[in-house]
Amino acid sequence: MIKGELADRAGKLAQDRVPFVIATVVRSRRPTSVRPGDSAIVLHDGTIEGFVGGVCAESTVRLYSLRVLETGEPLLLRLVPGDGEIGTEDGTEDPIEGAVVEHNPCLSGGSLEIFLEPQLPAARIVVVGSAPIATALERLARAADYEVTHPDADEGQALASAAAVIVASHGSGEERVLSEALVAGVPYVALVASATRGAAVRAALEVPEELRAQLHTPAGLSIGADTPAEIAISILAELVAERHAHPNRGVGASATAGSVVSSVDPVCGMTVAVTASTLYVDVGGERVFFCCEHCRDVYAEQHAEHGAAS
Repeated sequence: MIKGELADRAGKLAQDRVPFVIATVVRSRRPTSVRPGDSAIVLHDGTIEGFVGGVCAESTVRLYSLRVLETGEPLLLRLVPGDGEIGTEDGTEDPIEGAVVEHNPCLSGGSLEIFLEPQLPAARIVVVGSAPIATALERLARAADYEVTHPDADEGQALASAAAVIVASHGSGEERVLSEALVAGVPYVALVASATRGAAVRAALEVPEELRAQLHTPAGLSIGADTPAEIAISILAELVAERHAHPNRGVGASATAGSVVSSVDPVCGMTVAVTASTLYVDVGGERVFFCCEHCRDVYAEQHAEHGAAS
């Protein structure tokens, strides 16, 4: 469990809606430099704050942390040295069901089990308007663990990181808000209106036709909803269906979705995440990435005649 300054750091990240992973050593076998309970925070750019092992262990933790930020699912990562068998010293232990096992050729001995727990900000819904449906929707969305903001239609609002923008303002400023949300790429944009008025608003939006087609109006699934609460339920149900149909769209589903790039260290064979801080050399116009300085230096020396540069 994280504590002290690291816990304070995690709290600040959560407050600022920054996605991160808590990596906690749950088991270690000597010789190793870490102990159960050691922990670190892994940011979405691959930065590691804290200690869960040396540079080679960190390289694998970084890669899998970025992957769990993609999926939003926690993971038990088991690191074993070289290409050895998994088990206790006498070889009697079975592999842990559900754990991902990585053979780490850089580990000098022992093994590590590290629990990776993604910390993703709650999906944010922007509800615009003061109609009873808007009030009911805000109440239901909060109960479903969404973060809800409720600005006036004429207020500026950062929409790019929103999971949904739903307008129920009876015509006040709705075209501007809907256009901004569609252009910003908000995954779910909806207008509470009749079919006739919704079609008229859609046609009046000053956005490309392909963006107009993404507007949900009348908002909500067709379930025969009548009261404000029932309509709010239908809207929330449509939003949930859209998010599950497109899980990699919008913050809250993933901050790194589709962006985790990996490469194989040619010296030790480890798979490493390619981030701004990953060590590399350029050889013959090709960039080669490494898990640690030792592998990079070995490779650079071997290819010095080809003009390697870090």
